[in-house]
Amino acid sequence: MTDNNRNFNTADLIDDFAAELQSCSTQFKNMGGIEKFYGQITTVKCKNDNALLKSILSSPSNGGVLVVDGGANMQSALMGDIIAALAIGNGWSGVIINGPIRDCIAISGMKIGVKALGSNPAKSSKDGIGDKNITINFGDVTFNPQNWVYCDADGIVIAKRSLF
Repeated sequence: MTDNNRNFNTADLIDDFAAELQSCSTQFKNMGGIEKFYGQITTVKCKNDNALLKSILSSPSNGGVLVVDGGANMQSALMGDIIAALAIGNGWSGVIINGPIRDCIAISGMKIGVKALGSNPAKSSKDGIGDKNITINFGDVTFNPQNWVYCDADGIVIAKRSLF
């Protein structure tokens, strides 16, 4: 499993690997109990439907990070504390959601990195509509499955390879 405690700072990574990195311009909120996390990217694109996201986070991971493109739509939460607990139990180091979560007080005390746009208590649908393991774009960057993402209080950077 990825060592979530590795000492890194995204600003230092930019200083050391600027030519290799993309920096996400979207201003996400740190909403999980772990502020600094990284891992290999898995992607999902879904809007107001979290069934596919839940299915992915119910699968084992070796410290990966799920990047979710919810289209910045704030109508309903794409993850709550039950799904966050599934992610922890399956070895995910974090989730980046271009949309809202719910149960934010509970999630803030959980040992997982979560970056999201905010919160909304409304539930999303469970129809399984969406796409997984596709290239997604938001925040002026491209998230490709199998690339690597590094997150801390300063932001999010993406690399084509592991930097450690």
